[in-house]
Amino acid sequence: MSRRHVPAVLGLVAGTLVAFPAPAAHAATVQVRCSVPGLVAAINAANSSPGPDTLQLAHKCTYKLTSPDPVTPGNGLPVITSEITIDGRGATIRRDERGNKVPKFRILFVGPTGNLTLTHTTISGGFAMDCPAFPDPPGLACGGGISNSGTMKVSRSRFTGNTSQSEVYAQGGAIDNPGTGSVSETEVTGNRVIYSGSAVGGIASGAAIANDGPLTVTGSRLTGNTATVTPDTQSIAFGAGIISFAETTIENTVISRNRSSAPGGIARATVSNGIPEPGRLTVTGGAISDNTSDAPHGVAQGGGIANNALMTVSRVKISGNRVVAKDGTARGAGIRLGPLGTLQLTDSHITGNTADAPNGTAQGGGLDNPDGGTLTARRNKVLRNTVTAKNGTSQGGGLYHGGGTTGLGTTTLEENTITHNRAGDGGGIFKASGILTLNGDVIRDNQPNNCSPAGSVPGCTG
Repeated sequence: MSRRHVPAVLGLVAGTLVAFPAPAAHAATVQVRCSVPGLVAAINAANSSPGPDTLQLAHKCTYKLTSPDPVTPGNGLPVITSEITIDGRGATIRRDERGNKVPKFRILFVGPTGNLTLTHTTISGGFAMDCPAFPDPPGLACGGGISNSGTMKVSRSRFTGNTSQSEVYAQGGAIDNPGTGSVSETEVTGNRVIYSGSAVGGIASGAAIANDGPLTVTGSRLTGNTATVTPDTQSIAFGAGIISFAETTIENTVISRNRSSAPGGIARATVSNGIPEPGRLTVTGGAISDNTSDAPHGVAQGGGIANNALMTVSRVKISGNRVVAKDGTARGAGIRLGPLGTLQLTDSHITGNTADAPNGTAQGGGLDNPDGGTLTARRNKVLRNTVTAKNGTSQGGGLYHGGGTTGLGTTTLEENTITHNRAGDGGGIFKASGILTLNGDVIRDNQPNNCSPAGSVPGCTG
């Protein structure tokens, strides 16, 4: 018997026997058959009923969406407006892409009153063309898989092949979170965020996840996602893994093989912390590895991390990341600080990262604090990072430090090991200006020298 018929049956019994008080709202569990109409009907029924509802999808079923929701055509399924748990039981919900025959729409939107728990579900093929949480200005696109303006809890799920595309500003290829969200034990892979316009200054950010509200990501994998912009429009591609515009906590998560690409523009790191706002990006444990920011004849800033707000990084392996800018500027292959960035970096490994700018300028293989930011680094290992620029300038294999326009940029090092790094000059550290202090750090075996210019870093020789 379906849950919808229960009140009618109770009314019949009450009419024949005795009047009972109306039952209190309680959690209901509904088995959803393997059909899109069945899933749509179940969501609509759950939205209209009091109390929380659990929708159990058909085991390993693929729900193929071929048309958008008629009420909100930016979405494939009805907007979540109440407390609903979708237990996928290994099922997939995907937009059925058949050439150009199927319209473009995201899979799910959680409205401001909605509270969605999604578990054991694959979300695939969503394609965002609008931004329900930020309708003005028009032309924004947010959240190809899910856009959340309410409350969202995702666990043990998978997001793959979702896209957010705009001719103005696109963010959140898989997940966009302007509400309150959490993502745990989830794989977010092969998603895209695309600026496809021709105007100067377009933006594509957060190919896996874009966050504008409190968000926690734990025990997950963000891999193989891409942020791209139209070449030679001086546009910005950043946060191919995750972009944070609000309080974000990332714990024990692997963020790897993501790519930001902006020919003639700015390509910024796979983990990017955006404009300074209240809140902090905190990364604890896990790895940020083998990511690339690529900007031929442009600027590549940060391969692993780019921070221009408040950020704490602890016990993270930051390795094998690359910034590449042929005929341009490549900075901060491991970590790059902007002029407003404040970073506390502890007990982490920054190893094997590469900044490369043939015919251009490359600086900061491991760490880059060039523009007046504040970096405090304790007990880290900065090892085997490389800065190269054939026919150009390469400086600061382990660390590049500058004071920025104010000359007040500060880097404080304590008990770090900076060894076996390589650059054209300042194999360990290159200090252009500003304030840089050492306290018990080991700086040795860097090529061609440990610190440059000679005498610029008190306590560092050779």
